[in-house]
Amino acid sequence: MRIGVLTAGGDCPGLNAVIRAVIRCASADDVDVLGIKNGWRGLVENDHLELTRASVLGILPRGGTILGTSRLNPLKDPQLMGRLKENLRVLRLDGLIVVGGEGSLSVARDLWSDHQVQLVGIPKTIDNDIRGTDFTFGFDTAVSIVTDAIDRLHSTAESHHRVMVVEVMGRHTGWIAAYGGIAGGADIVLVPEHPFRITKVCELLSNRKKDGRAFSIIVVAEDAHPHPDEDFLTEEQNSSIYRHDRLGGIGEVLADKIERCTDIQTRVTKLGYVQRGGSPTAFDRILATRFGIKAYEMVREGNWGQMVAIHGNRIMSVPLADAVGELKRLDDEIYRVAEVFFG
Repeated sequence: MRIGVLTAGGDCPGLNAVIRAVIRCASADDVDVLGIKNGWRGLVENDHLELTRASVLGILPRGGTILGTSRLNPLKDPQLMGRLKENLRVLRLDGLIVVGGEGSLSVARDLWSDHQVQLVGIPKTIDNDIRGTDFTFGFDTAVSIVTDAIDRLHSTAESHHRVMVVEVMGRHTGWIAAYGGIAGGADIVLVPEHPFRITKVCELLSNRKKDGRAFSIIVVAEDAHPHPDEDFLTEEQNSSIYRHDRLGGIGEVLADKIERCTDIQTRVTKLGYVQRGGSPTAFDRILATRFGIKAYEMVREGNWGQMVAIHGNRIMSVPLADAVGELKRLDDEIYRVAEVFFG
């Protein structure tokens, strides 16, 4: 048997743990594994390497992916699809393990349903926005980084009696902001699922100051929006902050608005790509390892067109068709937990 494994889309902590798990299982069965380099691009360009137990020594704690990644979507170009199919034939792959986020797994779904490419998917994203699974690996690491940043910002905010706005990742969903805000003891958390009223935010901050709490921490997801009734953004700011190709900038605008409305000195910290870099947490290493083992078992069983998932503490498979196409929004119950500590 000969299988391939690729990592596509944005990088995140835990990818190497998946690769390591697949190789350990495959080597025990004398199954050959090809690592496809740089996501779908590697299949289009026939760029690969043979993976062995020696190839994955020491990679468990490493961030990123030893295979590289890209955001190329071969479905957008018939010529690319032709080259991809030809390379699959040349490489004689009996199955493919695709590790990716919502976008990459949507490509995998269509390759299986429309082109009969034999594959299974593994969900990875720091955003935790893939349906069909309780958690994705990479999320816990990102939340831990956000929590640590908030912990550190508390001291400088308190010392200078400031409001600190922390902008975090979260393309269209507020999982990182909510979990990070709860764990870090944020005073306000703003997420895409709940448009915020700037008057309410400023009222909470002013009341905290009147009560003798001279500093505050606000966590805002990069895709959080003002409520339409109180949209204080200019057309230029809207187009700059909520770009399709790259979100970011709401923290700066929000901090400026707060300072002008409350007369409280306000500063902003944008964590950016540091959230998805570095060594994975123990939770993400274990989850990614369990995902990799399950994916290999699914390949051996010919369980194609499925995605690995975790429900409760049970690792299982779900159809790719049911897992992608619509983002998993932040659970309202989680946001209500955060709201308990507002103000």
